[in-house]
Amino acid sequence: MISILSRHKLILGFAGLISALALAAAFGSEIFLGLEPCILCVYQRYPFAIVMFVSFVILAVFRKSDKVIRIGLVLCAIVMLVNSGIASYHTGIEQHWWEMTESCDFNISKDENETWLENIMSRPMGRCDEIPWQDPFIGLSMANYNIGFCFGLFLLCLISAALKPRPQSETKQTSE
Repeated sequence: MISILSRHKLILGFAGLISALALAAAFGSEIFLGLEPCILCVYQRYPFAIVMFVSFVILAVFRKSDKVIRIGLVLCAIVMLVNSGIASYHTGIEQHWWEMTESCDFNISKDENETWLENIMSRPMGRCDEIPWQDPFIGLSMANYNIGFCFGLFLLCLISAALKPRPQSETKQTSE
């Protein structure tokens, strides 16, 4: 397990890929399930886009510099921790632990003739205090899952960045 975590390029690429899949799932839930995101749902997408961009750019441009890759891992870890915080705040609003802000309260009527692309590109219409989808088995919302998901990526990136890279000779021996 430690040997995998010390492979910084692999972990950074994994974080970028998982972030891309999370964004695809978010957009897919709008397109195929008809779920309306609230503004906090949209805010939780930005960190995934940042991690995806940072990881892919670093791996494309700086793939030979372990120092830059480790800095990228730390940056991705921080961004995922922030996203876990946004999801925690969103969960608190969903559960009515605290009041939602004025920016969360939209009273916009949906145009039924909108295309799916216009729907995605338009201003969010969901309310932050309403749960559009809940796990039928344990009752968690997408924001609830996002807390653990992002915190897990935070830990993965941070632990990987803290570990020394595997020596090249060890990598060559295992591949032969």
